[in-house]
Parts: sequence; structure tokens; C-alpha cells
Amino acid sequence: MKKKTIMIDMDEVIVRGRFSEFIDEFLIGADFKQLNSFYRQDLIKGREEEFRERYQYRNLYKNDDGSFIEPLPNCVEVIRRLNELYDVYIVTSYVWKESVIDAASNLKNKHEYLKYFFPFMNENNFILELLKYGIDPGIICFNNNARDDAFCVRDNYSIVEVFYRERGKEYDLRKFPNRELALEYLLNKILSISGKQKID
Repeated sequence: MKKKTIMIDMDEVIVRGRFSEFIDEFLIGADFKQLNSFYRQDLIKGREEEFRERYQYRNLYKNDDGSFIEPLPNCVEVIRRLNELYDVYIVTSYVWKESVIDAASNLKNKHEYLKYFFPFMNENNFILELLKYGIDPGIICFNNNARDDAFCVRDNYSIVEVFYRERGKEYDLRKFPNRELALEYLLNKILSISGKQKID
């Protein structure tokens, strides 16, 4: 039976990052109640460049001592249990309006955070890996969502199959004993095709 899909936002749902803290520090006291838009950075309108110089490479998910900010209470355990029953994806954007936070650094920091606290979410971590290399994750599909012109990862009882689908046919079928090995193989294959080197 096909699992249902659950999508969970990262920021303010899984973890409360430091962006509001940085704005408050920058403005020496920010009144978020006066914010009349969706974007918190609108509070620094006109001073974006000054903010960027101080904060664009700061990690939103680490404390000053370099430790990760703890996820919100019970979050990890709840998602672990959901992951046993559903296909769980973490949805998160890494591009900030006016680029007040460096997008490449933010993507890397999000990836490290999720990989640290949610090592059991292999599909999601793999998608973030693709983004890290500038590859569209839309070229991958999982289980019963197989479609043409995509690499597919399919659970088949005790094995995991990887193949490329084109015009309804499956090509270059490979079988693995677990998903970790399957995804590692597929990542290396896509990087090879794309002419990219793996980042350690």
C-alpha cells in the first residue's frame, strides 16, 4: 500500500532560528508587533546592506558556542514516529528576500542541521544533497510516484531498486539491500552525469 505524504515546514515548526534575534540585535530592540507584512526583514528596510555586512554568513541554526539550537520540544520524536507510517518531507526555503542572508551558506546550514537531528529521513536529506550541488531535485521520484524522464527509487519488499524511466520503460535497474546504499549510488551517478565533484 502506498504511504501518504506529509510535508512539514522547518522554520518555526521544527526549529526557531536566530533571524529574529539578529534583527533585534541589529536594531537594538525590534518591535515585531509593528510589522505589517509577511517578511521580518522589512523592519530593516533601507538598511539591508548594513545588515548583510554583519549577518549574511551567520548560522541561523547554531548558538554562539557552535552547538546546534535544539529543535522545538518533542519534535524529533514526533517526526520519527510519523516517518514510520508516512513519507515525510521537510519543506524549507533557503533564499531570503533582498538576500539579507547568503543563500548558499543558508542551504548548507539547513542541510547540516537536518542531517544532524533527522538522520533517519534519507529521502529528504538526499533531496537537500541535490540542492547543495545546484541540481533540481525534481529529477528524482520515489516509490509509486514513478514518472518519465526521472530517476526512480522504489522499495520492493526487502530490496530497494533504482532505475531511470523513459517513455514508460525502466532502464539501468540496480538493486540494493537498503535505501542508504541506493541513494548513495544514485547521488554519485547524477553527479557523474552532471560533471560535478562530490563535496565531503
